[in-house]
Amino acid sequence: MAEITLRQLRYFGTLARVLQYRRAAQQLGISQPSLSLQIASLEEAVGAQLLERKRSGLILTPAGRDVAERAFHILAEVDGLMHRPVSAQSGLSGTLRLGSSPTIAPYLMPRVLKRLHETYPEFRLIIRDGPSKGLIEELLAGKHDLILTQTPVSSDDVRFYPLFREPLLLAVEHGNPLAGQKSATLQDLSPLTFITLEPAYTLHRQIKDLSELSGAKLREDFEGTSLDALRQMVSLGMGVTLVPALYSKSEVERADSDVCTIPLSPPRMRQIGLAWRKSSGEPPAFIEMATQIRDVARAEFADCLKF
Repeated sequence: MAEITLRQLRYFGTLARVLQYRRAAQQLGISQPSLSLQIASLEEAVGAQLLERKRSGLILTPAGRDVAERAFHILAEVDGLMHRPVSAQSGLSGTLRLGSSPTIAPYLMPRVLKRLHETYPEFRLIIRDGPSKGLIEELLAGKHDLILTQTPVSSDDVRFYPLFREPLLLAVEHGNPLAGQKSATLQDLSPLTFITLEPAYTLHRQIKDLSELSGAKLREDFEGTSLDALRQMVSLGMGVTLVPALYSKSEVERADSDVCTIPLSPPRMRQIGLAWRKSSGEPPAFIEMATQIRDVARAEFADCLKF
């Protein structure tokens, strides 16, 4: 009789969530044929068809729903065992995998890593960047233990732990009439054209919402893949955009900066926090990680963040 492996259950659990072989294979970092082979082996082991192919994608069979529910439970238990070494009351040890948005981590986590190395020299933190939408999917698929992201978090299976609020600032070229103002109102924004990140980033929605609220235009012929790309477009006079305060402090508030940033009135904020699967419970290691990040942010960036 064929044996069931944890790899098969993890692969099937991911496929059961997204119901697309291509997306599941991408999240798992494997080829579609390899995924199909593992699913076929699992179906052979349980003696039942787990999925049906439809024009709209895949659907779970009754047996598939039952196996998926059991697989999620088993994988949650395994995750609990994996987290046990880093969940001691004494602090952080072992290894944690952190996913993070590239609009947050590069401007905060280097200082956090320095603090962690000094406080917990045996602890290892593996950081992987990705768009907000993909981070949630990868978290649920088990690729990350926790993620550093912003609200909203679009899954009932995820626990969000708030850390701080970060202002969003208007970025304009130096020749823009608003460049000399202390703040920019909604009325100031109405004649402007905004450029934004691609929709996979939560910041895309915030920029789009502000452009609609103020009556400004939104460029549809360009969507950036990074904050640096947006800044370069702004410097060339292609439009204006919103950038987070930590990015502004790191990359804009310099003597040689090619753009300038202006506070908005009323302010626009984004809520930053750590998120993890609810099935993980509340490991002390996760709470300690949140404490370390908040402490560093308060010590280093109290002038531009809200707590």
